[in-house]
Amino acid sequence: MSGHSHWKTIKFKKGAADAKKGQVFSKISREIAMAAREGGGDTTFNNKLRMVVEKARAFNMPADNIERAIKKGTGELEGGALESVLFEGYGPGGVAIMVEGITDNKNRTFNEIRQILNQNGGKIVSEGGVQWMFDRKGEITVSSENKEEAELAAIEAGADDVALSRDLLDVYTKPEEIEKVKKGLEEKGLKIESAAIVWAAKENVTIGEADKKACERLFEALDESEDVQEIYSNFKE
Repeated sequence: MSGHSHWKTIKFKKGAADAKKGQVFSKISREIAMAAREGGGDTTFNNKLRMVVEKARAFNMPADNIERAIKKGTGELEGGALESVLFEGYGPGGVAIMVEGITDNKNRTFNEIRQILNQNGGKIVSEGGVQWMFDRKGEITVSSENKEEAELAAIEAGADDVALSRDLLDVYTKPEEIEKVKKGLEEKGLKIESAAIVWAAKENVTIGEADKKACERLFEALDESEDVQEIYSNFKE
């Protein structure tokens, strides 16, 4: 069910995260501002904001940065007009790609993403072109020494599916049930590494090593865009 996820990759490759700390903080700040604008600045009542703030803390983002981003979202501090965008495309080897972003200029971002795809063996497609290959899911990543015990706890908490990923356990839920399942896992004493609403590939495709490396180069190029928040694909890692 899972696919390539940019945030998860850098979360568990600490060197890469450290090298791009300023860029990571900038992107998370935008995500916090958007979540606060859409649902208010109180994490008690805004589940989306709470999850993004937890992600920010996982990357050791300073509390002042988090608070400032929230205030920009609620209008207490001045900030640019931002909007969420979603782009779809194909990469090397026919891999389906979903790119989530936050931008102050949708046309500029569209042109930039299209150019990056074209330069790296891919192409952008119209809305719905690859989205049918993905499901909107809640994804909770859990670390546990006893994977079987964690899997059982996830099922008892109401998870739809589980999958191993980099020695961690990915727990999948319906988007509207992510908080309930997350709370159930925490009550079982499990450590939550991350929680987010994601695009999960319905089926993963196997590609050759050359195409896999080309896809990684494409993801790196997309990641360099300040407007790109998250990248998902359906290639099997």
